[in-house]
Amino acid sequence: MSDGSTPSRSAADESANRPASGKSAGRPKSTRRRSRELALQGLYEWLVGGGEAAVIEAHMREQEGFDKCDRTHFDALLHGCITEAGALDAALARHVDRRTTELSPVEHAVLMIGAYELTHCLDIPYRVVINEAVELCKAFGGTDGHKYVNGVLDKTAGDLRPDEVAARRAAPRG
Repeated sequence: MSDGSTPSRSAADESANRPASGKSAGRPKSTRRRSRELALQGLYEWLVGGGEAAVIEAHMREQEGFDKCDRTHFDALLHGCITEAGALDAALARHVDRRTTELSPVEHAVLMIGAYELTHCLDIPYRVVINEAVELCKAFGGTDGHKYVNGVLDKTAGDLRPDEVAARRAAPRG
């Protein structure tokens, strides 16, 4: 979470900047990536079947590999996305081509996580948020869902973090 200070790249998100070819290099997943994966699974369960957040959280805590995730980030994502679902969907609504309830549950959950991180996790650069969402979608979503998620979150980042996005786009490339 952020206290409103200047955004900085967290060590847990550094793996998000590795090239795609690094996947098979045997590098372990970051604790934040694991927390996103588990939050995605919990949000999928919530979107498809409903249920109480506490029950879903308990179920996710029983999953293999939970002990290797960033528990604080997992809790923030799962509970924050469920609690703020309406506001997150509203932030995404300008950039989706249909109602969010008509999206696949995986894409919807990934977009919610991305919108939540863009809103509340200012210590994570917006490009890392988008990259992590794309990787989640590649791992769990449909064939081209990651392209859709990339486009929606890129536009949403412009709404939610206009200064950071403008600074990045204005920076000289080299």
